[in-house]
Amino acid sequence: MSKTRAETMAGMPVYRVSTLLFNFYFRLWNRLQVRGVEHVPETGGMLLATNHASFLDPAIIGASLRARPILFLARDSLWKSRFGKWWMDRVGCIPVSRGTGDMRALRKMIERLKNGSCVALFPEGTRTEDGEIQDAKGGAGFIVEKSGCSVVPAYIDGTYKAHPKGARWIKPVKITIIYGAPITPEEFAALGTGREAYDKYTTLIMQRIAQLKAEPSQPTRR
Repeated sequence: MSKTRAETMAGMPVYRVSTLLFNFYFRLWNRLQVRGVEHVPETGGMLLATNHASFLDPAIIGASLRARPILFLARDSLWKSRFGKWWMDRVGCIPVSRGTGDMRALRKMIERLKNGSCVALFPEGTRTEDGEIQDAKGGAGFIVEKSGCSVVPAYIDGTYKAHPKGARWIKPVKITIIYGAPITPEEFAALGTGREAYDKYTTLIMQRIAQLKAEPSQPTRR
């Protein structure tokens, strides 16, 4: 079996155009600010872990990181329409059957990380009901150990107010995304290995995300 190559912006024109449009829209309508983008490696396998407050979060990540494609897990029902299937496939989304512990999707995700892709993950599993960071679900620690990749934590602020669950329209609320320094494989290994360490890995990731939330405001980084 041939090794799948990591995605590039040049090789994904639909992703490139889509994120360009997202970038223009969010900077104009939501005054999107991006901080800490220098922490995100432009090559190599990397897991991007963020809080999940809104349906807008994946688009915000794509709009804010335009040096390389970011792959996402997405519920498989989004592939039901002809356009949905066409678009989801071309922007590199990985279908997942929610609520079933979809190991096929997790294995696909780990494969992409090992092959040098950047994959985004929302450890909380679903959008918050109140705008606050929630407890993480299982799976993040498993992915970290099996892929052996670094994890870049990120915190997204403003998307809950701009578009909470059930909202029909996007409000012109300021949105900020903050990227933190990568958590290295060595840092995870220091916490132990195997199943008993999975929760420790996830706890560390969520702690780093919470630390970014607590950071004071700083000038925008472009």
